[in-house]
Amino acid sequence: MDFQTLALVSLFSPFVSFWIIGVFIRKWGRFSAYVSIFAVFVSLLASSVMLLNLEHLKEPVIKNFLWLPAKENQIYFGIFLDNLSIIMLFIVALVAFAVQVYSLGYMDTETPPSLGRYYAYHSLFTFSMMGLVLANNILEMFVFWELVGVCSYLLIGFYYYKPEAARAALKAFWITKLGDVGFITGLLLLYFKFGNLDIHYLIHNPGILKGLGALGSGILLLIFCGAIGKSAQFPLHIWLPDAMEGPTPVSALIHAATMVAAGVYMVSRLFPVFVEFPDVMWVILILGSFTAFFAATMAIVQDDIKRVLAYSTISQLGYMMAGLGAGSLFAGFFHLFTHAYFKALLFLGAGAAIHAVHSNSIWDMGGLLKRAPVTGITFLIGVLALAGLPPLSGFFSKEEILVYVFNYENKLPFIFLTITVFLTAFYMGRAYVVAFLGSPRSKHAEKAHDPDFSMKFSLILLAIFAIFAGFYAKDIHHFLEVVFHKKGEVSHPSFLMYLSVGLGLFGLLSSYYIYSRALYIAQNASTKFSFIHKTLIRRYYIDDLFEWVYRKILLLLSGFAGWWDRHVVDGIVNWIIYSTARIGRSLRTIQTGVVQDYMIYITIGFILLIVIVFGRF
Repeated sequence: MDFQTLALVSLFSPFVSFWIIGVFIRKWGRFSAYVSIFAVFVSLLASSVMLLNLEHLKEPVIKNFLWLPAKENQIYFGIFLDNLSIIMLFIVALVAFAVQVYSLGYMDTETPPSLGRYYAYHSLFTFSMMGLVLANNILEMFVFWELVGVCSYLLIGFYYYKPEAARAALKAFWITKLGDVGFITGLLLLYFKFGNLDIHYLIHNPGILKGLGALGSGILLLIFCGAIGKSAQFPLHIWLPDAMEGPTPVSALIHAATMVAAGVYMVSRLFPVFVEFPDVMWVILILGSFTAFFAATMAIVQDDIKRVLAYSTISQLGYMMAGLGAGSLFAGFFHLFTHAYFKALLFLGAGAAIHAVHSNSIWDMGGLLKRAPVTGITFLIGVLALAGLPPLSGFFSKEEILVYVFNYENKLPFIFLTITVFLTAFYMGRAYVVAFLGSPRSKHAEKAHDPDFSMKFSLILLAIFAIFAGFYAKDIHHFLEVVFHKKGEVSHPSFLMYLSVGLGLFGLLSSYYIYSRALYIAQNASTKFSFIHKTLIRRYYIDDLFEWVYRKILLLLSGFAGWWDRHVVDGIVNWIIYSTARIGRSLRTIQTGVVQDYMIYITIGFILLIVIVFGRF
């Protein structure tokens, strides 16, 4: 089994399709779509073959090419293929394939050039994410990390003629770049201290940073800043809900297994290094658990079905980070594995509902389960998986995280995550009851129907994985154990399962009762607790705080910097130029062309030299 060839095929197939579409066939939208889908299908086949033969991978596959030559500390560009990267490649390829097939139906009203541009962006995005997964050194990972950011900017702002989409794309780009400043700073500090950014070397020599003491912790926290931005952890989570302005398939791609998962994957990739620093792990744990709870509270009041899922994504990313911070690579990464399928399913199901009723608001839907049964049933599977009910995939991964967090000495993160179990089930139950049960609330909802074959195919494919992915927990646990140091066994108290399942069921039943039979309870609560309701609607005013900082501080500083550049920096340069020109014009008058004049100047100069020389004695 030639794993190296399969990895390269999986990586470069989307890039070849991007190049073909971008250079030759972008004007033929449908043809571009088929080329892009075929390319990502090839990637899916290659990654599937590697995944099915993972037992035969005895040693990591490492291939290096000299990238930045130097007398010392040369940097190589290459691939690092092991169990973790192969599983991640499969996740990316499968979700990208499902989203691209789904887009055939969802984007069918686009003009051919626009559709070609859409699929070109998709191909480049998939290539970038796969390059990040296979990166062999942290600098190479950062290059693909930034390319993922650029592609997300292009996809979120796909409808660039809409002001909201343009603003959302810029917001996503700049907020994630704020975290990336920390990432590259930590990367540079690591390079200057050790001259080695090789991931394989670092994870097999995780103790080398411990000798730096507090500086080692600082380097890892700076690198983790990149994950805070990309994976939308508090307080850099604010870009992700606004990213809903992009097409719904883009939301599924970004929020399921690619861009937002990049931060979780980066921490997983460097997990042996992170686990050597308990203080850093504590930061990851408390930040992840708080983000999970914090985002879930905002999801409760959202009326836009895509925004409900957006806040859910932030919350579940917090779960993943909490699992990693608690010391379990398996718990954090396995939740990434299961979440990719049911969250992509939920976004695509939401897209089918939006496609049917021509509105994002759940209050413009209603009764969709009867009129669009495939959409309703598959969306329900995603809801139950996200709520963590057995035997769906979300149950298994959520339980692992709760077990490890419960065994942590500080119980505050466990309290955050336990409350989040109830909130998650409640807000997803609310969205499902309002949108899919009851009676239609609009004329479009009365005429709703299931989407075409391409969209239904992706829904059913992801629903199958959302159901069965959890049963592969032991296999993934084994594959990760082979490569990474495993934390000691922890106790699995049985009451945790009953507690989480009970809270999930209580959340679902509560939302069903309130929003199908006693809507006045929700209305009275929002009136009685209007301050809390308004605070949640305004996102705890954090977006307002960022806007205030931008308008009152950053714009002021940029204005001052512009004034300084124009009047001080340019002023000094212009004064030198002006003075030189004036001196030149003055000296030009002595250039008469008459030899006698030049002899006089020479004589005067000679006399001055004599006076100066003899005057010193």
